Amino acid sequence: MRVFVAGASGAIGTRLVPQLIDRGHEVIGTFHSPGNTERVRALGAEPYALDLLDARAVRRAVLDTRPEAIVHQVTALANVRFGRSLDRSFALTNRLRTEGTDALLAAAREAGVRRFVAQSFASYRYAREGGPVKTENDPLDASPPAMARQTNAAMRYLDQVVTDAGGIALRYGGFYGAANDGLVKPVRRRQFPVIGDGAGISSFIHLDDAAAATVLALESGRAGIYNITDDEPAPMSEWLPAMAAALGAKPPRHVPLWLAGLVAGKGMVMMAVGSRGASNAKAKRELGWTLRYPSWRQGFPAAYGKQEPVKASA
Repeated sequence: MRVFVAGASGAIGTRLVPQLIDRGHEVIGTFHSPGNTERVRALGAEPYALDLLDARAVRRAVLDTRPEAIVHQVTALANVRFGRSLDRSFALTNRLRTEGTDALLAAAREAGVRRFVAQSFASYRYAREGGPVKTENDPLDASPPAMARQTNAAMRYLDQVVTDAGGIALRYGGFYGAANDGLVKPVRRRQFPVIGDGAGISSFIHLDDAAAATVLALESGRAGIYNITDDEPAPMSEWLPAMAAALGAKPPRHVPLWLAGLVAGKGMVMMAVGSRGASNAKAKRELGWTLRYPSWRQGFPAAYGKQEPVKASA
C-alpha cells in the first residue's frame, strides 16, 4: 500500500517507517519540526512538512499524495516537562488528538482512504476497580482526576471518532526504548519514587514491538480498539526497581502517600496507586502478533543496558 504516516519523525514513527518499507509498502512521512526532512528521507520515506492543526494543509497533503492508508502517530510530547497537571503538559497533544484527528479523517473521507490507524493510550485510563488487568471491552475511568480530565477526554474522543469511521485505535502501553526516553533521567537521579506500596499496575511496550503491531493492524486489523502492550502488566514496586537496575542506578526511593501527594499532587498519586494494566490477548489473537520483548523484564535491560551511566544523586 501507499501509506501516509503522520508523525514519521517521532519516537514510534522512526521505528514504524522502516518496518513498513521492509514489508513492501511505499511511505509518505510527515514531520513538523524544521530540519527533519533528511531524517525522514533517511528512513526511506517521502518527506512531507505538515502542521496537523492546519486542516487545509492536511486536506491538501492527503489529496496531493493520494495514499491508500493513513497512520496517525502525531503527538507533541518530545521534551515536554511533566508537572502536577497532565492537562497542561498534554495541551497541544490533546488538540492533535481531537482537531488533528478530525482533519485527517475528513481528508481521508474526501480522498477515499479506507484504512486508518491512530495512536491511542492504555495506561492509567481503565476504571480503577476490579481486577488488575483490563481488556478493550472493560470500562474506562468515568471520573479521572481533575488534572487529567481533558487528556482523558481527548483520548476517548480519538477512540470514538476513529472507530466510528471504520478505523483502528491502538491503545499502546508506556513506550520505552527511545534514545530520549523521559523516564531515564529521573530514575537515574532517584527522582521517581515508588509511591506507597507501589501496587498500581502499569503496562509497557518496546517501541519496536509497538511498530510491528501497528504494521499488522494496518495490513489486517479489523475496525475497533486494540491494546498494544507486552505480556506482563506489573506493579510499580516491581518494574521501577528493575528499570533502575537496568540503568545501573541506585534503587528508587519509597515515599508515603501523603508526601507524594504534596510533591506530585493528589491526582497523580490517585492514578499511580490505582492504575490498572491492559491485556494484549486480542492483538495477539487477531493480528498474529509476536513480541520481540514479551516482558519489560527482557526489554528494559536490552533498551537501557547500553546507555552511558550518569552519576545519581545520593
